[in-house]
Amino acid sequence: MVNLLINGQKITVPEGTIIMDAAKKAGINIPHLCYLKDVNEIGACRVCLVEIKGQEKLVTACNTVCEEGMEVLTNTPRVRRMRKVNVELILSDHKSECTNCVKSGNCTLQKVANDVGIYNLSYRNIAEKERWDIHLPLIRNASKCVKCMRCIQVCDKIQGLSMWDLVGTGHRTTIGLRDGQEFSKSECALCGQCITHCPVGALRERDERTPLNKALEDPDKITLIQIAPAVRTSWGEQIGLKEEVAEGKLVAALKQLGIDYVFDTNFTADLTIMEEGSEFLERLAHHDDYSWPMFTSCCPGWVRFVKGQYPDMVKNLSTAKSPQQMFGAMSKTFIAKKLGIDPAKIFSISIMPCTAKKYERGVKAVNDTGFDSDVDLVLTTRELDRMIRADGIDVNALEEKPFDDIFGEGSGAAVIFGTTGGVMEAALRSAYFLVMGENPDPDAFKSVRGMDGWKEAEFELAGTKLRVAIVSGLGNARRLIEAIRAGKVEYDFVEIMACPGGCVGGGGQPFEDGLEKAEGRAEKLYGLDKINNLRFSHENSAVQLSYKEFLEKPLSHKAHELLHTDLEAWDLDMLQ
Repeated sequence: MVNLLINGQKITVPEGTIIMDAAKKAGINIPHLCYLKDVNEIGACRVCLVEIKGQEKLVTACNTVCEEGMEVLTNTPRVRRMRKVNVELILSDHKSECTNCVKSGNCTLQKVANDVGIYNLSYRNIAEKERWDIHLPLIRNASKCVKCMRCIQVCDKIQGLSMWDLVGTGHRTTIGLRDGQEFSKSECALCGQCITHCPVGALRERDERTPLNKALEDPDKITLIQIAPAVRTSWGEQIGLKEEVAEGKLVAALKQLGIDYVFDTNFTADLTIMEEGSEFLERLAHHDDYSWPMFTSCCPGWVRFVKGQYPDMVKNLSTAKSPQQMFGAMSKTFIAKKLGIDPAKIFSISIMPCTAKKYERGVKAVNDTGFDSDVDLVLTTRELDRMIRADGIDVNALEEKPFDDIFGEGSGAAVIFGTTGGVMEAALRSAYFLVMGENPDPDAFKSVRGMDGWKEAEFELAGTKLRVAIVSGLGNARRLIEAIRAGKVEYDFVEIMACPGGCVGGGGQPFEDGLEKAEGRAEKLYGLDKINNLRFSHENSAVQLSYKEFLEKPLSHKAHELLHTDLEAWDLDMLQ
């Protein structure tokens, strides 16, 4: 342990603790911009400067280690003056147009500038010009970049893709794509983790509220929306919702926005389990005809990763479409028929915790209904919140409404799709039923739960030993694949999600700088599973009806036509 003084307070911390964390323990908040614990501790922004008694130079609190007897001062006149100068210099290279910035009101730089008392800029603005195609799913506004390098570190250390890098020299140094790649044709997974960790508005998703408003204005369009499992845990975080989960209020808010039908992606999450689970059992029965392990395929960020980094392993992916795309296919076929609607009039929308879904909906190989796109529009959770705020809807005053019948039905197995391990657990529950003819204990496979980036488990199914793995975060996915290639590990079934913690930590989710919320959101999903009357995908009555009246059975010719995809044919071009 190390003893020191911070602003006169006696503090004892473990050896190796940085001043930033020691001060936080004492209730002293040191402002910062670039710092991300264990990811970006490089002192690039110089906002966290502090004074150490007896030392001439100020030091950065984010990467200076506490020492025995050290006396730290965080608020001397010199510290205040230099901190303000450094923030002013950052602002001189930043296009400060907060009124049209996606991070307005949730911007770390905006808060820091206000806190240090900057109301007039002392330096000429030299912000970089914007040079980005705004039609891309992920948009970088160079004029707002503060060169904190968080995006570089997150993409490198967490996601293992190293897409971003420093480019240029001298005062022209900026953030760009590694090796001068063209972003639209790059192997970026579009996971959006760089967006959720950017402290300013330099990175954002493509906003699609305008085309949605046009659809709502069109009398010939019937709007039909699906809500992903993870969205229900987070949609109210930044719009003042007092309840932790309020699915009924979310439905009511969407109805107030003018949506005609509100359904649940949980319906097709259950459908995905029936198709993917049956495919897994089919592969097991003809083991020598396939490459192993079988990988899940419902995360487009992961699909982009494997296609770009390990194209020879695309054949290991399940051919089942994601729940989003299955819902799109069903919306313009069976659902349209059941509702008595001309499918040509349907405008199918999905609300997703994901930025890669904006790419996925445009992939030609997943659009099979003959009506242009099966999913017409994808909104992130953040875009949904902006729409609710724009319409002045008081979410706490809303009366709860149910999902529209019958395609608003979803099992507890479907709802846990939104967290790492959820797809695996849901699949094992129904695989057990399909093989044994009876349901297992719903919590029999709960050992696959948890936030660890790489988990393993072993189960027995009708005398066959199954080895499974669950991975979240693409850096962990790379480590797992390399271990498989090296013969160090062997699995039968592997679930992979691109974002740490799964969709609950997705690149389209609301965020609060410095906080990782995936674990808390996952607990909410497991709570919803626990209280659901249905806990098995095969018991979903909407799924049963779909097979009885339309699809016939899992893996049927019709099911293959609409619910499966040729992943080899997927084009990584983001502007296809």
